[in-house]
Amino acid sequence: MPPRTHGTGDFELSQFAKLGQNVIFETGVLVFHPENIEIQNDVYVGHYTILKGYYKNKMIIGEGTWIGQQCFFHSAGGIEIGSHVGIGPGVKILTSSHTLDNIDSPILHNPVEFAPVRICDNSDIGVNAIILPGVTIGIGVQVGAGAVVTQSVEDYAVVAGVPARVLYYRKQQ
Repeated sequence: MPPRTHGTGDFELSQFAKLGQNVIFETGVLVFHPENIEIQNDVYVGHYTILKGYYKNKMIIGEGTWIGQQCFFHSAGGIEIGSHVGIGPGVKILTSSHTLDNIDSPILHNPVEFAPVRICDNSDIGVNAIILPGVTIGIGVQVGAGAVVTQSVEDYAVVAGVPARVLYYRKQQ
């Protein structure tokens, strides 16, 4: 019996639920379940990024968003990225995790919980940051490089660290 697989990640543009104009996919991008992914106009997806759609829930990427190389987005719980969001190389967005309730079995075998991630307009996610399930990143937020965001972040905050903490708020013009 051959080994099971979730597919190769190869995709055709016609497979997306929605695909805007002027979308750029660089070499090595892998896409799973494109039928559950919507990408608006003028989006850039960097080299070797993995867009891991899921058989349920949606991944929505807003207009003018820039996604750096080697990112990993897993949308089992749903991902919504607003417009004009910058996402640095190596960023990970996760929307599911195993429960920790049953100590009589390995964590890997415990049930999986799903929670959506939302990144609002005009935010910027620094290189190698990790966004965990259930987090909302507000409007105009700056997430520092390498931060691990475990809780939602208010509009115009600047956060950094592990776990991410608010350093200050950007001044509104």
